[in-house]
Amino acid sequence: MESMAEDDIYTKDGTVDYRKNPANKKETGTWKACPYILVNECSERLAYYGMSSNLFLYFTKKLNQHSTTASKNLSNWSGTCYITPLIGAFLADAYLGRYWTIACFSIIYVIGMTLLTLSASVPGIKPRCYGKDYCNPTEAQSAVCFTALYLVALGTGGIKPCVSSYGADQFDDADEVEKKHKGSFFNWFYFSINIGALIAASVLVWIQNNVGWGWGFGIPAVAMAVAVSIFFSGTRLYRNQKPGGSPLTRLCQVVVASLRKYRVGVPADNSLLYETAEAESAIVGSRKLDHTNDFSFFDKAAVEIQSDHMKGSVDSWRLCTVTQVEELKAIIRLLPIWATGIIFSTVYGQMGNLFVLQGTFMDAYVGNSSFKIPEASLSIFDTLSVIFWVPIYDRILIPVTRRFTGHKSGLTQLQRMGIGLFISIFAMLSAGILEVVRLNIVKRHDIYGVKEVPISIFWQVPQYFIIGCAEVFTFIGQLEFFYEQAPDSMRSLCSALSLTTNALGSYLSSLLVTVVTDISTRDGKPGWIPDNLNYGHLHYFFWLLAVLSVLNLGAFLLAAKWYTYKRSVGTLPAIKSEADHTI
Repeated sequence: MESMAEDDIYTKDGTVDYRKNPANKKETGTWKACPYILVNECSERLAYYGMSSNLFLYFTKKLNQHSTTASKNLSNWSGTCYITPLIGAFLADAYLGRYWTIACFSIIYVIGMTLLTLSASVPGIKPRCYGKDYCNPTEAQSAVCFTALYLVALGTGGIKPCVSSYGADQFDDADEVEKKHKGSFFNWFYFSINIGALIAASVLVWIQNNVGWGWGFGIPAVAMAVAVSIFFSGTRLYRNQKPGGSPLTRLCQVVVASLRKYRVGVPADNSLLYETAEAESAIVGSRKLDHTNDFSFFDKAAVEIQSDHMKGSVDSWRLCTVTQVEELKAIIRLLPIWATGIIFSTVYGQMGNLFVLQGTFMDAYVGNSSFKIPEASLSIFDTLSVIFWVPIYDRILIPVTRRFTGHKSGLTQLQRMGIGLFISIFAMLSAGILEVVRLNIVKRHDIYGVKEVPISIFWQVPQYFIIGCAEVFTFIGQLEFFYEQAPDSMRSLCSALSLTTNALGSYLSSLLVTVVTDISTRDGKPGWIPDNLNYGHLHYFFWLLAVLSVLNLGAFLLAAKWYTYKRSVGTLPAIKSEADHTI
């Protein structure tokens, strides 16, 4: 009994403390460690959004770029910020672990932010300007700016995929009491993101527009340095998952072993497939996974034949465990759900892109005062929407829906994501309707040459607020879904995979703008998105995204219907029941 009580002191999910000893439940993890991670994320997001929220206007006003060029450059950079997480996630899962990956890439991030601050404030490096809005930067000055931005993109690649997973690691999956708190962690994690974004979209954007870009970029740089120091201060409290070796190598081994045995039959009895005899998986930091019947071709990799043991030891390129095969199956199952996040990310990306452009052709003054709200600051209403909906979802919607569904989280993660995709359609409809109204005012008063059309910029609030509501359902559901359904040793990689939807969404936005501009400007026409929107048809672009969102929702419902939930050996029956084909 004494030894059992001693065993209960330590986590059962393989986590260790900063000294690499088994993690003590009473001294590490849970909500004791999470505040350091949440404050770190809040500060980092303040830095990121403080830089990116107004970047479109920096490109057009300080780097003297046309609207379409600025839109494409912003989309490409934003996309890169969500591709580099694949690099950070691979290093975290395979070699460094999440703690050291966050630490190392944060330093790169601070260097990039510092260089960006210098590029906007040091004479000779900052763009040459004549008056407030007319600038003529040299190629070298633009190059310094973009070098800094892409250093930030690299730095964020080690932070984005690891921080949410690292926070979830602080709760032991094998402890039912701790596991119940994990869903709440993801809600409050996203809440902390938007607290940082709120300060960025209000205070920092105003500073950039009214005080100077040097200060506007410098404050986020300091915030990032603070984020790093806060993260390090919680070191003694963290629980750390051991890196399990290259996940990509293991996936490739299953494919190669399956192809080598393409003529070998799979036994009807699953217990005959190869698996280690020990209770623990052969993969470091991973539990065993139950066999599933789909994608049975890859089961061939776990079929034992005489030649597999000819050299006295198992060759992983010829024979793989059931758990290793199931890792590959889990990744394949995630891909259709992953793909449906791309269109949503394209819609979401318009807040810092074409919504800002739309706002520059509206009346930005508050009432009859002389105070002019920065166009990019309207994203504050997206942030306020998230801050409003997260507590409501966590404290009201979950308990209420739990009574009807019986599910511990109220809604399944897939149901939550689907609701968000549905809501996002109305954001594009709202933006399109507003643009039609704006253009009708231009036409009625014949004020095509006037930039600030007499319609308040606050009419953009609904489209921002709707996207914020959609975020709470889709993005948070996506965070939790990819963490829970990822193999234990691939959680950073799967978090990075979910983030690539933002990258591809940004690239898709850039592609759509390019194609639309090419087609709509033929025969000398101004096109859908000209520099002077009064001659354009921006609403057509929003209608296009609305149609794509409807089609995307249909694809998601099909993918969710046929999705099979991951099953870990030893999982409680109540959780195993989610494995049937259901949304």
